[in-house]
Amino acid sequence: MLPRTLEALISDDLKEKMVFLSGPRQVGKTTVARAVLAKAVAGAYYSWDSREDRKSILGGVRPPPPALIVLDELHKFRSWKRWLKGEFDKHRTEYEFLVTGSARLDVYRKGGDSLQGRYHYRRLHPLSMMELGGQLPQRLPFEPLTFGSYDSGSEELLHQLLERGGFPEPFFASTARAQRRWHKERLERFFREDVRELELVRDLSSMEMLAEILPSRVGSPLSLNALREDLEVTHGAVNHWVDILERMYFLFRIPPFVARTVRSLKKEPKAYLWDWSLVTDPGARFENLVASHLLKLCHHLEDHEGYRAKLHYLRDRDGREVDFLVAVDKKPWFMVEAKLDDQAPSRHLHYFRERLNVPLAYQFIASPGHSFIKNGVHVVSASTALKEIA
Repeated sequence: MLPRTLEALISDDLKEKMVFLSGPRQVGKTTVARAVLAKAVAGAYYSWDSREDRKSILGGVRPPPPALIVLDELHKFRSWKRWLKGEFDKHRTEYEFLVTGSARLDVYRKGGDSLQGRYHYRRLHPLSMMELGGQLPQRLPFEPLTFGSYDSGSEELLHQLLERGGFPEPFFASTARAQRRWHKERLERFFREDVRELELVRDLSSMEMLAEILPSRVGSPLSLNALREDLEVTHGAVNHWVDILERMYFLFRIPPFVARTVRSLKKEPKAYLWDWSLVTDPGARFENLVASHLLKLCHHLEDHEGYRAKLHYLRDRDGREVDFLVAVDKKPWFMVEAKLDDQAPSRHLHYFRERLNVPLAYQFIASPGHSFIKNGVHVVSASTALKEIA
């Protein structure tokens, strides 16, 4: 199995604080944790889902120090934060703590945080072009993006990512049947186990219908009112379900960038899926893959470099739109328009670049072998561009 690039970063973080590792179901969190544990001097793995491990956790059973303790699914323990705070404060000179699990870790992180200052937070993403090449993100804010030359190997990786998604098991599966079974079983477990166990959802079947609708809405402003009408439920119910799906890493939303110099949309975000292979429309799937790579870059800049990096889109009230804008500390860094095979730079890139003073503008296209600059816009094939981003 391909080593994940977060493994080395987590090992370094553990020398300073606890590490919380969050991300979508079956994206590889447990695999990463076990790989980090295998490289430690000593340690032990405990899962809250195991009865014996629960006894060990609550009974204070630990390996001899110094050692790394991996705690998987600990969030299912109601008092996990208070318990973990006590353990870390008491044993921080003897043990390192790596806590992994579902998005519930992220939910608690956003609330009142008694663990403040005691941990580093990491988000594990699906496989990306850069990670498949064995590289770590190196970009720093406001630097121009630099791209290497075209190679057929990168084009094949991009094709595989578009077809299979970035979750390790289906990506490396040997047959299409294995990929289909994985997707079916993952969604069933997601709703029947994760959602039911961690959230109060009275109408689970309608929430599943929402998840079936969302792939067709990828890349467009997400109207909760339209979803409410389609599902024939209340606005509050749809809003609650979308929040849950975002907290549990089924989807992510990117907001419009708001500025005084542009009559921007101010409310409706666009929605994308963590597993872009669920999106059937080729253009929307490609746009989702680009969004995922850009989000991974933003999360790396936040989790590792300490910047406030956010992914936005641009759209004004006259219908002009650019797919993505990466901003750092609320200042525009670069724009990206995603196209399947349109080599003519989007006119809207020029419009927003002038209005917002965006330093850099790019157009990523799915077709191979392109890299040229026209009217200040770098048009480049995604197979070349994405392997240099994240």
